[in-house]
Amino acid sequence: MADKKKILVVDDDPNIVKLIKTRLEANNYEVITAEDGEECMQKLSTDKPDLIILDILMPKADGYNVLIGMKEIKALTGEIPIVPVIVLTALSDPRVKNMIEQEEIKDYIVKPFNSEELLAKIKKAFGQ
Repeated sequence: MADKKKILVVDDDPNIVKLIKTRLEANNYEVITAEDGEECMQKLSTDKPDLIILDILMPKADGYNVLIGMKEIKALTGEIPIVPVIVLTALSDPRVKNMIEQEEIKDYIVKPFNSEELLAKIKKAFGQ
């Protein structure tokens, strides 16, 4: 059997994190979590996730800062591979659509979301 895919869930709402974590673990994914963009950046280098589910509006460093930070670190050091990102947002923000068009993110899902839809987007991001 193939190794479990590791997914980093980044959201400042503990209820959403718990919901996503429970659902993904029930579908045989390994889940690590972060509550803000700063913690996300730390876990990117230490935990090496295969996919990130990233909230946009968070304290400290928001989702946009994480995406920019990932690109800058990759450009400067080559250390963090570009990890597929699914943005989780309460916004219908035109910037999210622009990021998809520029291939900075794989997909997005708007809160409140359906967990089946989220699982389908994860499988699509992994090419399954």
